[in-house]
Amino acid sequence: MTIYNRKPSFVYGFHGLDKNIAQKILLQEEDFRLSQNDYDWLGAGVYFWENNIERARQYAITTSKRKNSSVKKPYVLGAIIDLGNCLDLLDQQHLDFLQEAYYALVEDLKNEHTAIPQNFSFGENDFDFKNRKLDCAVINYAHMLAKRQGVFFDTVRSVFWEGQPLYPEAGFQRHNHIQIAVINPSCIKGIFLPKLS
Repeated sequence: MTIYNRKPSFVYGFHGLDKNIAQKILLQEEDFRLSQNDYDWLGAGVYFWENNIERARQYAITTSKRKNSSVKKPYVLGAIIDLGNCLDLLDQQHLDFLQEAYYALVEDLKNEHTAIPQNFSFGENDFDFKNRKLDCAVINYAHMLAKRQGVFFDTVRSVFWEGQPLYPEAGFQRHNHIQIAVINPSCIKGIFLPKLS
């Protein structure tokens, strides 16, 4: 890793959640919940849409319609995030590092006679491979490799190609976005109620 890991700027992040939980977070009675599912594509962290309030709102609404969802009243909170030492998957050196982590993980799993996790869709109409067990395992393994070198990442950032094509033969999809997983909660410098237009 190089001195260029550190991202010197702040970004706006938006998080879709339940209104009651959002109010408790605003009053500092609760913190954002760390997601630690084995299918979280950027590994363990608090997930935000970078500069994309509408996608966070859509997520909260969609989540509220799922059976047994904790989101009863869809809501969005904004956060000011210092990316800090960022595993930025829009940066070539980090993509190369992640590829190395993949091959090292595969080698370890083979030596342990353990199956390699797979990415797959949740449903037959889901083309986005949202159950990203392989990606989650590789990201988490990359964190372990980095720690061995004395490197601790505060955030992970990547583009997510999501949804149907915008038009026939398009290279753009309906819900493309940049997502951030915050690992170090001290990188969340402020929380706010976003202005809705």
